[in-house]
Amino acid sequence: MTTVKAGARRAGQCRAMPAPRTSRRRRVAASSDFLAPWFLGAAAENEATLERLLVAFLRDHVYWRRNFHPEDPPVIGAAEQLAPDYLAAVARMEQALRELSARLKRSVPLYSPRYVGHMASDLLLPGLLAQLVTTLYNPNNVSAEAGPVTVDLEVEVGQQLARMLGYATDSRRAPAAYGHLTSGGTVANYEALWLHRAARLYPLAAADALGAVPAFTGLFRGLDAWRLANLPWPRIAALQARVEALLAHAPDAAALRARLAAARVERLGMAGFLARHGLAAPVVIAPRTAHYSWPKAMQLLGLGDAQLWPAAVDAHMRLEPDSVARLLRQAWRARQPVLAVIGVLGTTEFGTIDPIARLVELREQAARRGQGFALHVDAAWGGYLSCLFRDPRGRLVPRSALRKAFRYFPSAAVHRAFGALRLADSVTVDPHKLGYIPFGAGAFIARDRRLAGFVGQRPVYLYDEANPAQSADRLGQLGDYILEGSKAGAAAAAVYVCNRVLPLDSAHFGRVCAQTLHASEHLYDRLRETAARLAPLCRLVLPVEPDTNVCCLAVNPAGNRALATTNRFGRALYARFAIGRAGKPQGSEFLGSHTSLLRANLKDADARRIARRLGLDPAGFVVAPRDAAREADHLFLLRHTLMNPWLMHASDGRNFLDRYCEYLEQAIRATLADFA
Repeated sequence: MTTVKAGARRAGQCRAMPAPRTSRRRRVAASSDFLAPWFLGAAAENEATLERLLVAFLRDHVYWRRNFHPEDPPVIGAAEQLAPDYLAAVARMEQALRELSARLKRSVPLYSPRYVGHMASDLLLPGLLAQLVTTLYNPNNVSAEAGPVTVDLEVEVGQQLARMLGYATDSRRAPAAYGHLTSGGTVANYEALWLHRAARLYPLAAADALGAVPAFTGLFRGLDAWRLANLPWPRIAALQARVEALLAHAPDAAALRARLAAARVERLGMAGFLARHGLAAPVVIAPRTAHYSWPKAMQLLGLGDAQLWPAAVDAHMRLEPDSVARLLRQAWRARQPVLAVIGVLGTTEFGTIDPIARLVELREQAARRGQGFALHVDAAWGGYLSCLFRDPRGRLVPRSALRKAFRYFPSAAVHRAFGALRLADSVTVDPHKLGYIPFGAGAFIARDRRLAGFVGQRPVYLYDEANPAQSADRLGQLGDYILEGSKAGAAAAAVYVCNRVLPLDSAHFGRVCAQTLHASEHLYDRLRETAARLAPLCRLVLPVEPDTNVCCLAVNPAGNRALATTNRFGRALYARFAIGRAGKPQGSEFLGSHTSLLRANLKDADARRIARRLGLDPAGFVVAPRDAAREADHLFLLRHTLMNPWLMHASDGRNFLDRYCEYLEQAIRATLADFA
């Protein structure tokens, strides 16, 4: 895990598996007994609870249907239910479901502690039950009319998640946060750029449409296109509020609103808007480790992924603030607006945490020279770990208090990053990852709910402009200001109920998150022991120390100097952890995943260091390999996502991670024998 003592090593340099610190009392993982009521269990131990509650609420739903208007005659008669065609139809339905159930048995056993692969695991029972029960009612959260109960729940979920991240939610004071669910983190990232683009370019449209109108002229005095494109967020929000206040009293308000709408980027498109104002296309700065959804977002918004500027990462795979600072200055000199800077709180490959606090500082420094941009944090993976950092009263838990519960976690840098989340402009977080909620439930959370006011689509079949209740409760009209249209209210019910029974703080949901970090620390230490035993046969290395609960491992046969051979060996080893080898999941001892450490993401010195630790020729780890197999531009890794709640459950004195390490050692020995 990441080093505990500041200054123990030079910044950016870390050993993969240091010897245990004998001078420090070994941290003991907290008991997992408290988890027992919350999950179905690896062997469905809570079957009776699930069945009892599900059947009870199914019956409750049936009673609801029967008593809506009990005077109505049945639409399906008893005689029809005995007809041959009816019975045949039911038989076909049952047969199709049996076939589906049989096929589903070949699914990946995400619930099992033998699964250490992708970012999925067992589901929390409250969320699972809430989703199943609410699906019977099939609410549509596109508007309060279509989902009068679950829309309110979704708005409250946004507030729950906002408080977890450290945002203020009191609507009587600005900024007051808001949030809502999406189908996943990818859509939340799209929405972040969509909203921030709308806000960033609004001042230009307002000046274009209204700048010559006497009542509005003073709002834009001294502001040319470049300055308008770089206003800080508070000034953008204040400008829009002032425009709306003036429009409310303008005698020709309808015509002026039409002029403003016609000048917006949403009407003109990116090419027309930028040409109209003589501006270069805005850029987005994101780390090289950013999720693949970001180039997709750039393409969808018409910006083009050429405007996604990659910032360098350090040896720890964290975003380098100095690289971001250089790119910001480059954009400033080229008079190219910066739409957003992206930080990542838990990368997909390594679970690492970017220095969010430094990005906040860079935003403020840039603002002082007149350069404005939004700071968005992609916390799809790590967002729920914020529970550990918030006490039940919403206060930040000191690092010293957190350190008492763990062996390595959290490093000082990680604690600073989580403490700074409350200052980001917006955040993506996925309840269907470390929230243990059924797919798909991502979320977009913004620090200031005024951001939602820069977009809007209000079809007449959903919204009545003359209805004062709808005008007063815009947050409840989700379809107006989010990217998606029809959306399942059942997802909102699932997250809401989970957050009710396990509040998002260190005393409740944080205990679930803590189990995953204890597991990561335990595996980290066990891998060191495994590496020592296998030293005569191979080198076993963690190229990137884990910040959180994702561990990646590289293995190189002893005496080998060629990276291509290391990668071929890694793939052969991974085959023993892949579901395809056995043809069905039951034939696999453990199931994992893989990734690659890309040479393009490493500085020369870091690439050489990793190569030397593996015993490889540093000259063979290159950005642009000449060989057709392209086995020299990356390092193949076994990837372990440690989120299953039962990984530390022990029997016969061994927990599942101990068993995993034993199997890993056997698999390495067997693969070496076959590879030779």
